[in-house]
Amino acid sequence: MNQNRLFRLTRIRLALYYAVVMGLILSLCAFGFYSSVFHAHVVALDNEIESIAGTIHDTIEPKLPTPGRLEPVVQQLFPNLSMCIGANCIQQQPDTKRHVVGAFDKSNYYIRFFDISGRLIATAGNYPELISTNFNKKTWQFVKDRQGNEFHQLTMHLHTRYNGDWGYLQIGRSLEEFNHYLDSVKLVLVLGLPIAMGIITAASWWLSGLAMQPIYQSYRQIQQFTADAAHELRTPLAATGATVESALLSPQLNEEETRDILQTIHRQNQRLTTLVVDLLMLARLEKQSIKELKQQEKCCLNDIISDLIEEFQAMATAAEITLTSVEDTHQPLNIIGNANQLYRLFSNLIVNAIQYTPTGGDVKIFLNRSDYYAVIKVQDTGIGIPLQELPHIFDRFYRVSSDRSRSTGGSGLGLPIVQAIVSVHKGKLNVESELCKGTTFTVQLPLDNTSFKNKSSISLFKG
Repeated sequence: MNQNRLFRLTRIRLALYYAVVMGLILSLCAFGFYSSVFHAHVVALDNEIESIAGTIHDTIEPKLPTPGRLEPVVQQLFPNLSMCIGANCIQQQPDTKRHVVGAFDKSNYYIRFFDISGRLIATAGNYPELISTNFNKKTWQFVKDRQGNEFHQLTMHLHTRYNGDWGYLQIGRSLEEFNHYLDSVKLVLVLGLPIAMGIITAASWWLSGLAMQPIYQSYRQIQQFTADAAHELRTPLAATGATVESALLSPQLNEEETRDILQTIHRQNQRLTTLVVDLLMLARLEKQSIKELKQQEKCCLNDIISDLIEEFQAMATAAEITLTSVEDTHQPLNIIGNANQLYRLFSNLIVNAIQYTPTGGDVKIFLNRSDYYAVIKVQDTGIGIPLQELPHIFDRFYRVSSDRSRSTGGSGLGLPIVQAIVSVHKGKLNVESELCKGTTFTVQLPLDNTSFKNKSSISLFKG
C-alpha cells in the first residue's frame, strides 16, 4: 500500500486528521483537568481559611469591650503577636503562660487586626514583612508581597461584646505550597502531552493503515479484475474482428466459407455472452445475502442432484466416464435458498469433474448430512490439482492448467461462482486433491430449520 502514492497520501491525511482531532481533545481534557484541580484546591483552601477565621472570630469577639483595642486576655491567645504603632509593629516578649489555640498556630498563616478606620493594630502568626499594610474591605482576595509571594486572605468584620463596631480581622495563608503543587501538575501535563501526542500519532498511523487495508485490497481486486476481464474480452473480440476483417478482404465468398465465418462469430459471441453473464452473476452474488434472495424457497438437494445426473449423463458417456450418485441418508436434504443458483453451483462442480477426468474414470456425487448441515461431495479420479495451486483456484480467471482450460472453453470463473453461491447460502466449501489421483469438493449447506422443529414437535407429542 505504501508503494501506491494515492493510498500513501490518503493514509497520511487520515492519520494527520486523527492525530489533530485527538490532540485537540486531549488538550481540552488536560485544560479541564487542570481547571478542576485548581478549582478543587481553591475551594478546599477557602474552606480551611474560613474555618480558622470563624474559630478566631467566635473566640475573641466576646472578649472585645472597647473598639480598636486588643485586651490582654485576647493578646495571650496569639503566637508572635506584634502590636503596631503607626507604621512600626513591635513584637511582644513570649509568654510561657500564653494559651495558644491550635487553629492559631499555623506556620503558613498570618493574622492582622485593623480598627474601624482601617489602621493596622496588630499582627500575629507567620506575618510576611513585605506585604502591604493598606487595608482592603474585600472579603476574599489574592495578594502579593514585594517579592512576588502570593497569599490568599479573608477579611471579617469584628464587633464588641456590646454589638458595636470594633474593627476588622484579616487572616491570610501563604500559597507557596499550593503553587508548588500546581507547578508539578503543569509540569506533568506539559511533559505528558507531547508524549501522549507521539503515542497518538503512532497509533493514528497504525489505525489509518488498518482502516485503509480493506479499501486497498478492494482497489487491488478491482485492478486485477479489470485487467483480467480486459484480457479475457480481448481474445474473443480480436478473433471476431480478425474473422470479419478477413471476410471483408475476400473478393467473393461461397456459401460454405460464409457459414464458417458466421459460426466463428457465433462461437465467439457465445463466449463473450457467457463471460459477461458470469461477471454479472458474481457482482450480484457479492451484494446478496441469504435474506436478500428474491427467489427464496425450500429446495430439495436430492432432486437437484438427481436432475443434474440425468442432465450430464450424456456428457459423461461421450467422455467414457462413469457418473453416479450415492445417497448415504434416507431423509430428504431440504435447504432454504435459490434453486437456480444451487443448480449452477453443483453443475459447475460436475462439469469440472467430467472435463478433468481421463477416459475410463469415475465421477461420484455423495449426499449425506452432518448435524444441521447437508453435505454434498463431488469426487473424481481426474488429474488432480497441485498443492501450491490450491489456495488460488477460487481466484477469478485463475487456471491451474491454461492450455487445458482453454481447450475446454473455461473462463476461470466457474469456481469463484461456486464459492460465491456457497457464501451467499451461509455454507462451507472445502477441497482436497492429489495429483494423478483425483479431487474432492465438499459443500456443506445449512438444512431447513423447520424440519427440525417439526421433528421436535412430533417427538414431544409422542412422549
